[in-house]
Amino acid sequence: MVFGRSERSRAKEAEAAVNEPVTLKVLVAGGFGVGKTTFVGSVSEIRPLRTEEALTEAGRALDDTSGVEAKATTTVAMDFGRITINEKVLLYLFGTPGQSRFWFLWDELAQGALGAVVLADTRRLEDCFAAIDYFERRGIPFAIGVNCFEGADRYPVETVRRALDLAESVPVMLCDARERDSARDVLLMVVEHAMRTAVARNQPAPAP
Repeated sequence: MVFGRSERSRAKEAEAAVNEPVTLKVLVAGGFGVGKTTFVGSVSEIRPLRTEEALTEAGRALDDTSGVEAKATTTVAMDFGRITINEKVLLYLFGTPGQSRFWFLWDELAQGALGAVVLADTRRLEDCFAAIDYFERRGIPFAIGVNCFEGADRYPVETVRRALDLAESVPVMLCDARERDSARDVLLMVVEHAMRTAVARNQPAPAP
């Protein structure tokens, strides 16, 4: 059979589509000043998009800067980055704003997300409860990345799990948001957890 130019073109396009990596969306969430912007920036293979603005004295009245008094900027919309996991998987990263007055943006950012990283600071673990509650309520798989700040206590993973009242199925990992390999390991953990969750949800319920 002789193929015309249009048939050959369509065949090439189909082949290219098959070989293109799958693109997945992962959120990076957590409390104010927990390291979300740093996390996205350290792991992104492109120059990250940031929407940071300087903290003002008026803003400090609204944001609890306890423990992060030196913080001078804050994300007001989102952070965006990209990382290629392998030839078949490409992740788009969306960092969420931490302050409660910007939470209305979360619903938009969460649309189509495979899963989420919730960054935690052991000095202020309560700050990540809102993110945990958000993803639990919406059935979005998430994992905890405990960002090990200098001078902060480094508790065992199970201690953090109990403090956050997490199910055994939720992965928890110590990390350093400044280090690319460390952030990448957390992302791999989230993707694997989300895939396992998707498989489990598609399984039929066991017979009574």
